[in-house]
Amino acid sequence: MATTKYDENSIKILEGLEAVRKRPGMYIGSTDKRGLHHLIWEIVDNAIDESINGYGDYIKITLNKDGSVTIEDHGRGVPTGKHESGMSTPEVIYTVLHAGGKFEEAGYKVSGGLHGVGASVVNALSKWMEVTIYRDGEIHNIRFENGGKVAQPLKKIGTTNRTGTTVTFLPDVEIFKSINFSYTTITERMQESAFLLSGITIEVLDEEDGRNVKYHYDNGLINFVEYINEGKNVLHKVINFNGIKQGIEVDIALQYQEGYNENILSFVNNVKTSDGGSHETGFKSGITKAFNEYAKANNILKKDASFEGSDVREGLSAVINLKIPEALLQFEGQTKGKLGTPEARTITEQITYENMKFFLEENREIAVAIVEKASRSKVAREAARKAREAARSGKGKEKKDKILSGKLAKATGRDPKLNELFLVEGDSAGGSAIKGRDNVTQAILPLRGKVLNTEKASQNDINSNEELNTLQYAIGAGIGNDFDPEESNYGKVIIMTDADDDGAHIQILLLTFFYRFMRPLIEQGMLYIANPPLYGLDFGKYKEYVATDEELEEKKKTAKGSFKVQRFKGLGEMDSSELYQTTMNPETRSLIKVSITDAALAEKRVSVLMGDKVEPRKEWIEENVDFTLEDNFKR
Repeated sequence: MATTKYDENSIKILEGLEAVRKRPGMYIGSTDKRGLHHLIWEIVDNAIDESINGYGDYIKITLNKDGSVTIEDHGRGVPTGKHESGMSTPEVIYTVLHAGGKFEEAGYKVSGGLHGVGASVVNALSKWMEVTIYRDGEIHNIRFENGGKVAQPLKKIGTTNRTGTTVTFLPDVEIFKSINFSYTTITERMQESAFLLSGITIEVLDEEDGRNVKYHYDNGLINFVEYINEGKNVLHKVINFNGIKQGIEVDIALQYQEGYNENILSFVNNVKTSDGGSHETGFKSGITKAFNEYAKANNILKKDASFEGSDVREGLSAVINLKIPEALLQFEGQTKGKLGTPEARTITEQITYENMKFFLEENREIAVAIVEKASRSKVAREAARKAREAARSGKGKEKKDKILSGKLAKATGRDPKLNELFLVEGDSAGGSAIKGRDNVTQAILPLRGKVLNTEKASQNDINSNEELNTLQYAIGAGIGNDFDPEESNYGKVIIMTDADDDGAHIQILLLTFFYRFMRPLIEQGMLYIANPPLYGLDFGKYKEYVATDEELEEKKKTAKGSFKVQRFKGLGEMDSSELYQTTMNPETRSLIKVSITDAALAEKRVSVLMGDKVEPRKEWIEENVDFTLEDNFKR
């Protein structure tokens, strides 16, 4: 339902804009690529909030040739009257921190962004910003330069029969490490927003190379789940239900597929709650309760037995989308990654339980298929738990010791959080790593050959695979739904492979395994990739190392003296001390932390690139990879 009052009286100043340029990380997280794109998200969020509240069905992002970016919406347009402070209202919104229309309920019923907060921060971190407003039949324009200083006060420049706001800004090169926006990053984020805003059109245009895409979905959440599960063997059509209680709107779509992984994405007012929260907890409780009741009523489960949540969620893909009024909205932490609204748990649980109970009763064939899958998960979970308990003592411990014997070079330190496990490609590199390591905190596990592609393998294949068994026992925290990162023998697991195609392939196979069967290791920030140098530069009296061809070329231009170049074809070519200093020493090494920034995209990428269906993978490669004659010669 659209609200009505939104004018200069809706804008409240909470505090002035200070220190943003001095400490940008406090406001946008960082000054790298992520922080740069955060500028776009702040302005786009304002446009999306207009759409959520019923104003405007079109948003356009244009990457301009001069490096600036333009965000256009068809909302109500920023108020243009004089503010109570004496300034024009647009000047307040774009220059004063915590000035916006979302602090007053009359302006926005539902909001995810920080209208005013984000706009002023973007202005502060820009070389210039220009705002054009279409409202009340008139067009107004205001321009800012050098971090938010008014260069051209608000003025009327024409008349119009449309409404909306167009913001163009150029990020300040003195603030950011790079001001090159990624078309792919933007389109992926905007597609996600379009899924959540059924009926809204979002367009992205790159003027430099003419790339252009429009996203529009009439059945947003259903389309979202279909997108996540594209290429997978699904058990039924997408289930979609919604409801509203106490002003909180709940919209959920879900679908089961034959795989083992659960993939739950949740949002509140179009903001991704990557750390979950009360709504996710309510959804999980509701669906577990519904399935347990159905299984017992149909004699699939004994009355004294029950499914755990992980049994019911095996192979489940779901999108949870809530709209919560400002008065009830509570996020935990500044990043809004976790919903804290207590009412959301109860309401989401009730709506999920009621709708799933009805669906299961009305769709027996689908219900039985899902319950049987949950039953198999229950049996596997209980067997895995017994095996884990056995591995801690007696015969199980003997089996574990036998598998690890002669393979794992253990760390002597007793604090698991300080210990590191290096997964090293090949015996040669493994030998160098074992000799050069800090044996108090660093354990080495050499890997022999290519690891099994677990995206294509069955559970039996994985259970009987020697390399993966060794890896599982070394980490010691279980596998699949039974994996517990708190029980890991290591605070860091580090993949260390050669800097070539084979090394990259092994990395991908290991990442697939960890993503599918030890995902909490990634989510807890415990999985890393070592970044060994590609070249050693011998200056005679000393050596330097570079990791890429680009760094080598730059070094050739800037080095003051001559040097010999050694190309490392593999980790085994370095002696133990060289390998330690360049790749393993915490003081000098470079590690890449593995993280999941977009769960839906990660799921789709792993399924497409590592799955057993050739056609989707072929299509992705043809669309995203440019092959040249140089590539052929390299091979």
